[in-house]
Amino acid sequence: MIKHFIDIDNFSLRELDFILSTAKKIKKNNTRYQKLFKNKSLGLLLQKESTRTRLSFNIGMQKLGGNIIELDSKAIGFGKRESEEDILKTLSCYIDCLIIRNNNHKKIQNYASLNVLPIINGLSDYSHPCQILADIFTLKENLGKLSNKTVCWIGDFNNVLRSLIQAQQLYSFQLNIVMPKKILWKIKLSINKIKHSKIKFTDDIKKGVMKSDCVMTDVWVSMGEKSIKKKSFFKNYQINNNVMKLAKKNSIFMHCLPAHRGEEVSNNVIDGHQSVVWQQAENRMYVQQAILSYIFNKK
Repeated sequence: MIKHFIDIDNFSLRELDFILSTAKKIKKNNTRYQKLFKNKSLGLLLQKESTRTRLSFNIGMQKLGGNIIELDSKAIGFGKRESEEDILKTLSCYIDCLIIRNNNHKKIQNYASLNVLPIINGLSDYSHPCQILADIFTLKENLGKLSNKTVCWIGDFNNVLRSLIQAQQLYSFQLNIVMPKKILWKIKLSINKIKHSKIKFTDDIKKGVMKSDCVMTDVWVSMGEKSIKKKSFFKNYQINNNVMKLAKKNSIFMHCLPAHRGEEVSNNVIDGHQSVVWQQAENRMYVQQAILSYIFNKK
């Protein structure tokens, strides 16, 4: 049976916890798993810029004895020299899993539905499941059990937030989502579809951040999005020391990166003692190693 990793809500809590427990074991004793991916090959087809996804999968695969190849969509003529379906079938003859990053979530879903080889969503316009599963891992490391914790998101309604909302449905933490009124109005239909008593939307930073265990953000304008005007909506939504003071004393700050310092977050927060941003980035590798382990184990 071919396994894929496309969206958080494709999985049960038990399945995600199994992946996270594997990540914990790998992080604790990386050398013990040096041959885990022996004779396995991973392909990366990144049609958008990537730093952490590229490096964490690449280095993570090599550390556990696997092989990796980066594929240039132009060089292989993906969808031009021959159909995307035929290329995927060809790739299945050589590699054991393919990571795709693009601007079209439906295409990633379609590639997975072909069931010719395992597909991992390395980020799409709709979601970023690898990032959020690593974020859940980081939250658990710092906060322990999540069901009695409060996470506050300050930022846009983007792919990272959609995956965070999917994770909240399983881990049942309080999720306060803070964004400007103009954005809330724009996504009104999406908000109405979200049915959970522990998810609250507000344009009031104070209400959202108050007594939070974690304050989380992302860039105001997503990669490839052309909306300079949107930044003006967020001018009063920067996470700085005054905002962090509203959260619990021992709260943490998270950012999936890359950060636009001086916009969504101030330097003294991202570099401050409450920031776990670099722990968060490092954990991408362990969680993605665990995702690959889950995928390669076909039982």
